[in-house]
Amino acid sequence: MSEFSHFGTDGIRGRVGEGAITAEFALKLGWAAGKVLSEGSSDHASVVIGKDTRISGYLFESALEAGFAAAGVDVLLLGPMPTPAIAHMTRSMSAAAGIVISASHNPFEDNGIKFFDGIGQKLDDAVQARIEAMLDEPMTHVLPHCLGKARRIEDATGRYVEYCKGTVTYGTRLHGLRLVVDCANGATYRVAPDVFRELGAAVIAMHHEPDGLNINRDCGSTHPEAMCQRVLDCGADLGIAFDGDGDRVLMADHRGRLIDGDQILFVLARARAERDALKGGVVGTVMSNFGLEEAFDGIGIEFVRSRVGDRYVHEQLIARDWLLGGEASGHILCLDRATTGCGIVSALQVLEAVVDSGKPLASLAEGMTKYPQIIINVPVNGAARRQVDQDRTLAEAVARTEKQLGGVGRVVLRPSGTEPVVRVMVEGRDQAQICALAEELAEVVRQGGLNEQR
Repeated sequence: MSEFSHFGTDGIRGRVGEGAITAEFALKLGWAAGKVLSEGSSDHASVVIGKDTRISGYLFESALEAGFAAAGVDVLLLGPMPTPAIAHMTRSMSAAAGIVISASHNPFEDNGIKFFDGIGQKLDDAVQARIEAMLDEPMTHVLPHCLGKARRIEDATGRYVEYCKGTVTYGTRLHGLRLVVDCANGATYRVAPDVFRELGAAVIAMHHEPDGLNINRDCGSTHPEAMCQRVLDCGADLGIAFDGDGDRVLMADHRGRLIDGDQILFVLARARAERDALKGGVVGTVMSNFGLEEAFDGIGIEFVRSRVGDRYVHEQLIARDWLLGGEASGHILCLDRATTGCGIVSALQVLEAVVDSGKPLASLAEGMTKYPQIIINVPVNGAARRQVDQDRTLAEAVARTEKQLGGVGRVVLRPSGTEPVVRVMVEGRDQAQICALAEELAEVVRQGGLNEQR
């Protein structure tokens, strides 16, 4: 994605009021996207716009709406909805595109804008390039009688609740399960509790009262400790924690132990394999725990790694005609259930495996032993971040670290696609050793090659 000046690995994201995250830019972006997306349309094209719960969503929703209207595109407003719900509604309402106003797991001071195409998948690079080019053109308005209109879809939440419920096997019920559900004060705060309750579970909702400022604050999948503790305090069967826009999920077993995305992938893949419904193998990323790869090898499931980012996992799944993939962060793709990662749908797939097996989540996760893994996020500016792969000092430091691991473990050094950091990951069998090695490598990033290039 480096050929784009605005779009990153997951749309456009940053601090509100800075760079591209301004009302002025959102207005122009809405217009540029509207001009591109309406090309060849004999009638008014339409787009759906949804957002998470951060306070700046109101600002960007209005600016985008005005830009699309100026380009002659109708706007269907969904309000606060999970990112995958916007993908689903785009497809179900035959819209030209879906627009998500969200910074996902970032704090409320950040926001972002990302697009889905008409079938609910990430926007094609070629289309993004055309939108980028249109941003350089002077903004014009269609004739007054051709201006776009806007209307709010009042039943959007109910529609997505029904869709989610339909992703489990017909007749599946969650009666008898007691669930803690952490909504991160984000986009799942209405949808998720309703889905689980309507399927029969007893739901203990937490962090489900957003105020525009508390999204992801010490809660949700980025801070799952409170959810894990609540499971223990309430004697729940398991816990579920979403991120701010609802495309990620982490879980906890009845003992309050965290179940991350790698373990969720293992549970889902083994359950599908047992009923001959896996279809091929599983796609992880370079950050997926080596224990996951070992576990899959032990039960004969093929496993491949992609670059970090759900779009790259998706690309590998499509290329191989597989269905299941994801990341340790909890971004899980079940392509026979949804076109993009959905935390609610992924959690339902796990719950169905629990119900079908009659076993607790803790038992289903057995069989995968996680290697100790340390990830350190080192702040680095944007220009230097792009030099990671070319920096000789860092390459030598990585080689030294790999040699010290003695062939048992992995080292990954990569720039984040969503934050101004370089992620340093060291994995191995000895916790103390990998902690020391990760700190040494992080210090090289802080003081070494990248700083010399600033």
